[in-house]
Amino acid sequence: MKILTINPGSTSTKIAIFEDENNIFQKNLQHAAADLKNFKIITEQFNFRKEAILAVLREAGYDILSFQAVVGRGGIIHPVASGVYEVNEPMKRDLLDCRYGEHASNLGALIADDIAAQIPGARAFIADPVVMDELQDVARVSGHPLFQRTSMLHALNHKAIAKAHAKKVGKSYESLNLIVAHLGGGISVGAHRKGKIIDVTNAVDGEGPFSPERSGNLPALQLAKCCFSGKYTRDQMKKILTGEGGMVAHLGTNQFQKIEQELIPSGDKQAALVHEAMAYNVAKFIGAMATVLKGAVDAILLTGGIAHNPLMVQSITEKVSFLAPVIVYPGEDEMGALARNGLAAMRGEIEIQNYT
Repeated sequence: MKILTINPGSTSTKIAIFEDENNIFQKNLQHAAADLKNFKIITEQFNFRKEAILAVLREAGYDILSFQAVVGRGGIIHPVASGVYEVNEPMKRDLLDCRYGEHASNLGALIADDIAAQIPGARAFIADPVVMDELQDVARVSGHPLFQRTSMLHALNHKAIAKAHAKKVGKSYESLNLIVAHLGGGISVGAHRKGKIIDVTNAVDGEGPFSPERSGNLPALQLAKCCFSGKYTRDQMKKILTGEGGMVAHLGTNQFQKIEQELIPSGDKQAALVHEAMAYNVAKFIGAMATVLKGAVDAILLTGGIAHNPLMVQSITEKVSFLAPVIVYPGEDEMGALARNGLAAMRGEIEIQNYT
């Protein structure tokens, strides 16, 4: 069975082709901030990203008619349980309208469905979307009843890496307490207790450490003053929070390798300071999740694209290794997780959930 997987991130679109469990082709399509800047909302990037995918498939000699299923990364829909969902009209409508929020992952289901619709008999799925919700009730309470904390994270990779680590150490995921920090265009830090993510920073809504292009936690009154200053529109403020915040705002680039391999070695003191500040913030939130687990932490897992960068990994590790062993899983296993979920759904090994 041949399956195409699609994983849109904030600054890239990853695709892979699997024959059963075997990855036979993978490509990471990088999107520069300048190329994405002209799109006002994420869904406007649909054709840009879809055509980029189809062009790569053509160049590599793959006919889309050979796919039996297309599995996209799940986007921001209403909170759902862990599992595999077939793309349907209610889901597409919510994603197109950005009804529950705006994120690059919204494009996963939309592109998967569009491609599958061109293939007789093919089906489109998502798995473990970013809104997968396993929060404990106390984690939902904020400092004011007008606001509620919600679960929004890189759920697919959190789960895949945590389960892979459990397998590596010869234990079940359900027997471990882990802190997983996904370090990518967005950053999510989650507390995994015995197989459930009971608390996590909601990077999409502005929680947690800043990242290559997201501002993360900001001083609340300063933010409110900025919103009502008359200098910025609502859309401009959204971009300040996500898309044009973080490293982009400070240094003018979201390319982490450039920061570590060019700017810092050249003596750029501002780049060095902001780089250290990001590591400092990630470490602070890892420490916060250790309290959620009452200090009983089996391991801290660093994953995502930024985990390939040694200076950042070293700086974070130095700050949190006293809590638990720090283990690095660079990149992510999201493509394999998407394919495994899609394959299990097509084989009838798991129940396909219906989004309503």
